Amino acid sequence: MVSRRELFTQCRELIAQRDEETAEFDTGCIFQDLLGERNPMFAPMLPVPDDKAQEILSLAQRRSEGYPLQYLLGQWEFWGCNFKVGEGVLIPRPDTETLVEQVIDICRREKMTAPKIADLCSGSGCIAVALKKELPAAEVYAVELSDKALTYLRQNAQLNGCDIRIIQGDVLNEDSAREIRGLDILVSNPPYLTSQDMSELMTEVRHEPAEALFGGDDGLDFYRALTELWKPSLREGGFIAYEFGMGQHGDVKRILEDNGFTDVELRRDGGGIIRTAAAVKKDR
Repeated sequence: MVSRRELFTQCRELIAQRDEETAEFDTGCIFQDLLGERNPMFAPMLPVPDDKAQEILSLAQRRSEGYPLQYLLGQWEFWGCNFKVGEGVLIPRPDTETLVEQVIDICRREKMTAPKIADLCSGSGCIAVALKKELPAAEVYAVELSDKALTYLRQNAQLNGCDIRIIQGDVLNEDSAREIRGLDILVSNPPYLTSQDMSELMTEVRHEPAEALFGGDDGLDFYRALTELWKPSLREGGFIAYEFGMGQHGDVKRILEDNGFTDVELRRDGGGIIRTAAAVKKDR
């Protein structure tokens, strides 16, 4: 049997052939997951059973070929919570925590302790679950069309003990918008990649569902449609909050203002990129 140190070195070198920067981290995550220990390298000389070593090596090989680490592990952390993920659902990303932060700040500022919130294009449910965790008295709806994503959404709501109202529906369909009225907050991280973005995707991202990534030729199709279609679902004085891609803030701000939303607040993510916008509904 091989020792943990020997196997770790072998896996790290394998993954480093593709990405030297993440090789140490990726290998560590695989070891933690398959050995079931938080710090498996505290005992580097312990032997690894042959069947377990082969399983670890197999994951390292797939990672070296560009398969997403999150899918290999079957779960990922977001907002301090664990989320089940796999092919067919978008992987939760740290950038999206900026959107959650902005919505929570709005609720605190406006003293909304039990807001009615809808998360559109909910995917894994990471936004809906995070908001329900922080605002336990909130009435949170999660709207998602994909059967595969819905499976993860339901699992993640249960896994994190969140009573979320899950709706299977097309957010671009007027019937879905009519189903929920009187919202205090509408939140969404919709598909926003452009045609050019899609043609230049990294190998890892190509494994994620295209329908959760592609936002039309200029990446703005969902913002135009959702803003107009779901505006009647918001109460007067209610808020809409979006995540978007780098450099799209000006266009998203303009779409919001063209639809009668005011007081647009832009927010930067941890990397300094303007990542989210929130605005207030005021009827003209």
